[in-house]
Amino acid sequence: MEGKSVGFVPTMGALHAGHVSLVERAKAHCDLVVVSIFVNPTQFNSTEDLDKYPRSLENDIRMLFGTNCDAVFVPEVTMMYPDFPNHTHTIDVDLTLINTVMEGMFRPGHFEGVINVVHRFFEIVQPDKAYFGEKDYQQLAVIRKMVADLKLDVEIIACPTLREKTGLAMSSRNQRLSSKGMEDALIIYNTLLEAKKLATKMTPAQVKSFCASAFEKSNLSLEYFEICDSNTLQILDDEWIPGARCFIAAYCEDVRLIDNMELIKLN
Repeated sequence: MEGKSVGFVPTMGALHAGHVSLVERAKAHCDLVVVSIFVNPTQFNSTEDLDKYPRSLENDIRMLFGTNCDAVFVPEVTMMYPDFPNHTHTIDVDLTLINTVMEGMFRPGHFEGVINVVHRFFEIVQPDKAYFGEKDYQQLAVIRKMVADLKLDVEIIACPTLREKTGLAMSSRNQRLSSKGMEDALIIYNTLLEAKKLATKMTPAQVKSFCASAFEKSNLSLEYFEICDSNTLQILDDEWIPGARCFIAAYCEDVRLIDNMELIKLN
């Protein structure tokens, strides 16, 4: 691959149109595109969640054959973590602030697992650019911090969240939802839209209180609803700032779903 630019799209499989959009974006920027498929055990908080994560390797590879993907990397756990489950390629990045809010608070150890696996992939693939969806916005912030702290020579490209026609964010976990669950889950997207409207006349704390209460009469169990600075991810209460973003995590039919939306545009 000497002289060729390499774009990298890391995935955990169960691919959908959102993943394909990342591949197409990578191909528009780079000569070669590598897609990884690896369900990373170190970023799951429970073995039950790990076991239930959808896996469809044959379908995933068929889907990638129809894209501009040049190579598919499907490693075994022992390749990523030679002495798993003991030492797991620990990376020294200070995640203190990010780990105190949202995913960091509710999924202890999750982001340590994320940077472990992404750093390992960067070592193996040696990409020039790596592509991540904004649906996992906090994960994106963690990876950017890792790259900055470790001075890694890779550019992180954020790509917009792809949505179903209904507005529901595309996610591999959606495969576990029934038709009714897909319909019930729309409250997440609709609440984000409502928060965007309310941001023009309420404080962040008031928007949070109003929107969180909407879940009380729904079929979803709300885990968190937060409004944060898009750069630091620190929670906003009294005043709006450019780049304020709303984040939701909720359970629908025991499936954990996340989404987010920018409420106040960056200058």
